[in-house]
Amino acid sequence: MSVLSPTITVRRLTIDDFEDYLGLLHELTEGVPLARGEEGRAHFAKLLDHDGTMVFGLEIYDQIVSCATLHILPNMTYGGRPYCLVENVVTLQAYRGRGFGRMVMDTLRNEAWQANAYKIMLLTGKDRDAKGFYESLGYKADQKHGMVLRQVPPYKAPES
Repeated sequence: MSVLSPTITVRRLTIDDFEDYLGLLHELTEGVPLARGEEGRAHFAKLLDHDGTMVFGLEIYDQIVSCATLHILPNMTYGGRPYCLVENVVTLQAYRGRGFGRMVMDTLRNEAWQANAYKIMLLTGKDRDAKGFYESLGYKADQKHGMVLRQVPPYKAPES
C-alpha cells in the first residue's frame, strides 16, 4: 500500500481564496473586527489589485493554510530602490511547525529581492511568540525600533 504525499503549493492568492484568507485572518487577529461578506470580498479584491501588493499563500489539500502580504513601496534613497513591508503573516494553528510559514516567507523574500528592494520590514506583536521564527529567517530586531500609532477609538466594522 502506498501513501500519496499531498501537493504543497505557494502561490499568489486570488479572489477565490477569500474564505480561506478570512479564516487565516480570524486566527491572526483574535477578535479584531474583520470585513466579511460582500464588503469583505470587495476589500480583499482591492488589496489584491493594489499596485505593488501581493498576498501569497500556501495551499495543501485544496486549502490555504498559511499566508503573508508583501507591499513593495517606491523610495528615493538607496538609488531609488524600493523597500518592502510584510504584513498579516499567519499559519493555521493545526499546520504550524511544518515549515509552511517559512515557505511563504521565503517566497516573499525572493519576490522582494527580485524587485531589487534594499530591505524588508515587518512588525510582530510582543505577545505573539513569533520573534524567534523571524530571527530564524534572518530578520534582526537590533537595527531599528518599531513604533506604531493607532487610531483611537479603533475602527468598528458595520454590523451585518
